[in-house]
Amino acid sequence: MTLLKIARMGHPVLLQPASPVADPQAPFIRTLVEDMIETMLDAGGVGLAAPQVHQSLRLFVYHIPAARRTDAESPACPPSALINPVVEPVDDAMTDRMEGCLSIPGLRGWVPRYERVAYRGVNEHGQEIHGIASGFLANVFQHEHDHLNGILYPMRMTDLARMGFDTEMARYGEPA
Repeated sequence: MTLLKIARMGHPVLLQPASPVADPQAPFIRTLVEDMIETMLDAGGVGLAAPQVHQSLRLFVYHIPAARRTDAESPACPPSALINPVVEPVDDAMTDRMEGCLSIPGLRGWVPRYERVAYRGVNEHGQEIHGIASGFLANVFQHEHDHLNGILYPMRMTDLARMGFDTEMARYGEPA
């Protein structure tokens, strides 16, 4: 496997809608998914979208370590892929969640997200999958799905005063 270079904020591939994956079982896609998982884990992330590694394709990888679970409905998930995903809110319930992004290193901000989302797509084995995600997993799905539509999390923020440097927010909390 190969570590991939992560696109940084301002790169054009991050700001455009990605194209559907024509053949989720193509050797290139299998290799891309493996390399994206390795890159995500190496970078300490919980999600990584193809546009973040300079591939304008509708796929992302994710995993939820047990330590990052937010509630009983949010299971830990091994590294997996969601190809050609559709992610939609289940209802209108929203909550603000702290987010960071591998393409915007060193910053975090509070982003309004739906508490529960329905998802469907194809996994890395070519099997159709669907379900309802809540808690941290719902947040990860929405964040990564946004990348496939050319949206970065600061574009979703309603109050940019609630954004700050990782180290400062960890030390002092949310900016006043």
